[in-house]
Amino acid sequence: MSKQGKTPIHPTKNTQNENLRRSMIELLQVHLASSIDLSYQAKQAHWNVKGPNFYGTHLLFDQLHEEAEGYVDTIAERLTALGGQAHGTVQASSEGSVLDPYPLDLVDIMGHLKRLAESYAKWGGALKEAVSESDEAGDDLTADLFTEVARGVDKSLYFLESHFQHA
Repeated sequence: MSKQGKTPIHPTKNTQNENLRRSMIELLQVHLASSIDLSYQAKQAHWNVKGPNFYGTHLLFDQLHEEAEGYVDTIAERLTALGGQAHGTVQASSEGSVLDPYPLDLVDIMGHLKRLAESYAKWGGALKEAVSESDEAGDDLTADLFTEVARGVDKSLYFLESHFQHA
């Protein structure tokens, strides 16, 4: 929400009522911030990882970054389609993300894998709550978007955890 009060909403021919659109825009803003944060957490790991199996892990982290960038765009476009103004700067993301700050001193592969897994799990849980919230509000399209993103986040969590889980 802006410092002046209600966040402005742009005119649109979208058939949802303004109150629903406004609440979905606010929910989407949180997840836009979180997706940007997650994207750059993966990039932080990509740039700084060291150790055995470096190359494969380096590539995995870059792939995770690219996937998260896709979530950023998908969420921002839904938000703006509802009449919102996407707050997609790094500063806005750091203020609005549900994720914990990523440590800047991590270098070892296992440390990055486990720390990223924590972020993916935390955002995955928040996405599942967003699915329920948007579904209960009556916005099937936003609920579907959150479902799609949550499915991808769960898959990425599986890829991360597979590096350190044992049979």
